Amino acid sequence: MKNSNNNSNTKLILLHPYIQKQGGSSRFWLLAFVSFFTFAFLLTLIYTRETLPVKSTTAMATGSASSPTFGNINAPLPTPVINTLLHYASRSNDSFHMSHAEIKPISDVLRKFSSPCNFLVFGLTHETLLWKALNHNGRTVFIEENRYYAAYYEELHPEIDVFDVQYTTKMEEMRDLIASTKKQIRNECRPVQNLLFSECKLGINDLPNHVYEVDWDVILVDGPRGDGPEGPGRMAPIFTAGVLARNKKASNAKTHIFVHDYYRNVERIYGDEFLCRENLVESNDMLAHFVVEKMDENSFQFCSNKPSTSSS
Repeated sequence: MKNSNNNSNTKLILLHPYIQKQGGSSRFWLLAFVSFFTFAFLLTLIYTRETLPVKSTTAMATGSASSPTFGNINAPLPTPVINTLLHYASRSNDSFHMSHAEIKPISDVLRKFSSPCNFLVFGLTHETLLWKALNHNGRTVFIEENRYYAAYYEELHPEIDVFDVQYTTKMEEMRDLIASTKKQIRNECRPVQNLLFSECKLGINDLPNHVYEVDWDVILVDGPRGDGPEGPGRMAPIFTAGVLARNKKASNAKTHIFVHDYYRNVERIYGDEFLCRENLVESNDMLAHFVVEKMDENSFQFCSNKPSTSSS
């Protein structure tokens, strides 16, 4: 009986080898599955990188706008596209927009440049997006007096390059500023200099460094505000444009400078003083077109036909 009870209470535990073998097989298939998808992902990534358009390193080096490398990206905008842009821009309901007669000369100059054009614009205006579009494949930079509006506009249009500047001039100082500039024409206010290091009252010296290093082909002065004696006026932009043009280092020695609202005293007087009548190509009541050539660094007068007081 005792042996019988011992036999009945004995429990036998069997470890079947299939359990261990089944776990190893699952891990093998899991590893194979992960390896397959990793390989497929790498192939997809490599293929995608080869087929995506890349930015031109040449364009980046020269600072011009970069575009995908496929197609003829350096081709200028077709004439019908340009004419359409001018048509609708000049027929805006905005009371401060330029007319077709004012826009057309600037557009014509931009189209003459076979290589990417460096275009500097003082003022964010109704035509800002138009200037960016017309200077296709080129570099277009805008200078704005209102830092809040500049930040808002850049957020609204990330493709636009805007830098704000704090003007220290006032319209009522127009005559005094010319007199003080003439006194310093051989020092701080000389025609050929890097304005980044200038203390001339009319020179704009607080822009990013690279703005002073670029050889600008076209400059448009359409800002800041020019109304009222307390307004900053456009004295500093006109003087700065004249110095930037004369300080060029590139083989293309000429800079096209447009001054908008030329019927006003500041624009006309400062245009004559620092851009010079001898460089005036064409003008009407609203727009003046000057072509200013670079000068030797030892030059100390802005206009050859109008010697400055100090040089006299």
